[in-house]
Amino acid sequence: MQSEAAVRLAIFIGLFIALAIIERFAPRRPRQHQTSRWLTNWLLVIINTISLRALAVLLPFAAVLAAADATTRGWGLLNMISLPSWIEMIIVVLLLDLAIWVQHVLSHKIPVLWRIHQVHHSDIEFDVTTAIRFHPIEIALSMTFKIGLVYLLGPMVWAVVIFEVLLNGSTMFNHANIALPQRLDRLLRSVLVTPDMHRIHHSVHRHEHDTNFGFALSWWDRLFGTYTQTPQDGHETMEIGLQWRDLRPTRLIWSLTMPFFRK
Repeated sequence: MQSEAAVRLAIFIGLFIALAIIERFAPRRPRQHQTSRWLTNWLLVIINTISLRALAVLLPFAAVLAAADATTRGWGLLNMISLPSWIEMIIVVLLLDLAIWVQHVLSHKIPVLWRIHQVHHSDIEFDVTTAIRFHPIEIALSMTFKIGLVYLLGPMVWAVVIFEVLLNGSTMFNHANIALPQRLDRLLRSVLVTPDMHRIHHSVHRHEHDTNFGFALSWWDRLFGTYTQTPQDGHETMEIGLQWRDLRPTRLIWSLTMPFFRK
């Protein structure tokens, strides 16, 4: 498990650095507030990591650990049937990605969850660090949801590892402020969520940020009618964020207390 965590961390850091470099030399939109935003967004991910470590004393607070535990105990649907490994991997990736899509939709539709999820949407710019900007409560709830799904499914450990790498990598990719050729964007968008597709989800307009909920696979939004092709104000000029049109979302304490005091 330690080697698996080290590999995932190396992939995360390597991909983050690569996307940050591309953002520097081929941005989709002009950057304005990178320094203060990046510090707060990185502090949030550090706080989230520490919080999950603390919760680990109560639960196997990682989906991979839950998969190993479910396999040992023989729990879950997939532990009750025999499937070729590659078929099980496809099933696990599809079902977990769909479940994360459903969770994301609910975080917009249920008022108490939306208050927490607003921390992510309040970012006043859209780049690779937006992918790591989540409130600790949302991270804990999301991980609890994912662990429950893993125990219900009973997937192989390595299938969960692949899904986690795919989810983390695609989340950073589709939040990156990078300019993709339109032809490449159309090709990738037939399977994966691209930056231009997900940027619409961060629009100030509610009718746009209630669409394009996918993180990895782009299929679910098309299938369930929540897909938006292009933003009404254009990618270069559309406004990112929510009603807070100042620098408050770039501050750590403001971001941490926002769900409790601001609607």
